[in-house]
Amino acid sequence: MTTGRLARTAVKAGCVVLPALAAVHAAPVISTLGPLRNRLMPRLAGTGRPDHVALTFDDGPDPLSTPFFLRLLEARGLHATFFLLGSAARRTPGLVQEMAAAGHEIAIHGWRHRPLLLRGPRATYDDLSRARDTVADITGRPPVLFRPPYGVMTTSAHLSARCLGLTPMLWTSWGEDWTSRATPASVHRTVTSDLRGGGTVLLHDSDCTSAPGSWRSTLGALPLILDSCEDRGWHVGPLREHTPSSL
Repeated sequence: MTTGRLARTAVKAGCVVLPALAAVHAAPVISTLGPLRNRLMPRLAGTGRPDHVALTFDDGPDPLSTPFFLRLLEARGLHATFFLLGSAARRTPGLVQEMAAAGHEIAIHGWRHRPLLLRGPRATYDDLSRARDTVADITGRPPVLFRPPYGVMTTSAHLSARCLGLTPMLWTSWGEDWTSRATPASVHRTVTSDLRGGGTVLLHDSDCTSAPGSWRSTLGALPLILDSCEDRGWHVGPLREHTPSSL
């Protein structure tokens, strides 16, 4: 076979293999579709005990906003799960220690808020590993839960999480609290419109990747959400109390 023919054969093979690899890498993105995930992937969606609702926050810690959420939760006698960005945790280790000491569950949201769909296996592993090790060094306890930025899972993310002893966890209900048009009323309405017992709520205690000041709408909505859960007879707490047998 001539050199030219070998080159053409290699190009043709690449045209087949590379798209196939890309498809394998991106296949878990289907879990981003909330209704499909909630119905077919209850574990990944965070479905737990029917008398319990898991309260989770992403994108912190933020010294300008997170303390307000901590004080509100303390006043209500409640704990939550906080999915932290490793880079933000490194900047504010004292706040992370305060959160852990208060009894909140500390999980990771990656090192920086970048979509894993654009990262290869090595970069994905390094991102999760760095975030996990940073949080473990600060709190003295390795985190066990992981939520990808934008909720977008990839094959590399699943494999890396397994190697690092992390369980991916998404959500069943969110507040769309990251937009500039969000209000306490809209966040409350959006969360509770499809919230069921056993659900996991996603909110944000930081606006680092959201509209500036959007966390204030989240903070204003939180008492309304907690009251709605109480009225329906649902206990609210962190994910570790949600599905303890599966974590």
